[in-house]
Amino acid sequence: MTFFFYLPLLLLYALFAIYAERKISAFIQNRLGPMQTGPYGIAQTIADFIKLIQKEDIVPGVAISWLFKISPIATFAVVFAGFSLLPVHANWPGAEMASGVFVLLAIVSLDVIGLLLIGWSSNNKYSTLGAFRAAAQLLSYEIALGISVLVVCVWSGTLNLQEISYRQGQYHTEPLYFLGIPGWWNVQPLGGFLAWHVCTMPLLFFVWLIFFIASLAEANRAPFDLPEAESELVGGIQTEYSGFRWAVIMFAEYGMMLLVSLVGVILFFGSWYSPIPNIGGLEFASWTNGTPGTWTASVWGGFWLISKSLLMVSLQIWVRWTFPRLRINQLMSLCWKYLVPFALIFLLFTALWKIWLTL
Repeated sequence: MTFFFYLPLLLLYALFAIYAERKISAFIQNRLGPMQTGPYGIAQTIADFIKLIQKEDIVPGVAISWLFKISPIATFAVVFAGFSLLPVHANWPGAEMASGVFVLLAIVSLDVIGLLLIGWSSNNKYSTLGAFRAAAQLLSYEIALGISVLVVCVWSGTLNLQEISYRQGQYHTEPLYFLGIPGWWNVQPLGGFLAWHVCTMPLLFFVWLIFFIASLAEANRAPFDLPEAESELVGGIQTEYSGFRWAVIMFAEYGMMLLVSLVGVILFFGSWYSPIPNIGGLEFASWTNGTPGTWTASVWGGFWLISKSLLMVSLQIWVRWTFPRLRINQLMSLCWKYLVPFALIFLLFTALWKIWLTL
């Protein structure tokens, strides 16, 4: 069932995300963007896709042919496999398992192998340099990403993604205290954004910033797109690819953007719960979550999860067209001198805070 939900969703998402990126970047740079193909250029992405699948599939004579051909598909398969573990709503926990977060991180970490094979199998010096950059970048930033996720697991007391989701809403059975202070304000009956992790544990907002920065590097998005870096490496790992296989590489990148956005929403921003709290007898806030086990819970849960995730994708697009690309030494310094130490400090504080709450 997960396959039939996420694959069409990814196809539609990629079409709209590429168009949205072009229009958002044009708005930021005070220009129009695509306008000729369809009303307001809305059919430009479809036209580009038709063009790409019609292009000749060229394999360089010096490339490792079979590895060159399957590497883009393998990279996308790794990204797509990560979606199988994500809870969509109260009635659909995905591939629910007690160690779901650990398995998800293990799957996502395989992405670096696909990118390394894409560059190395091309047998091109620019592609190989891009592959080495991808390996150094992703392996470094996965440490900061993993620690930031671990902070949430320590605070919630579970590795189960659906349990982490339940903890951030009105259906949670234990009291949820605003700012994590017992006796201060139990927000469990209220639900809404007051029960999200970033409100019940204020340090988690800063942990999310670390997660967000690391997720940009994980998705090869500017200012961390050094594996591509067209101004230095022609096209980086994609230099020798054309047509459909190049489209699959870009499809995997946009898929990773959505995947890390979904994970960020599940861990920090209430997962499939409504942001509207039950304050002052607001009936609308109650039925925008639905009752578990009913179709309304499915519809509203999926709506809120996807809506919040697309908002995160828009934030990634905004960052790309706002900040310049970092140099490789700046990228490594940011990770090892700042993100990893701060993530460890937040992990220590969260563990001590959790111990204090249990005393």
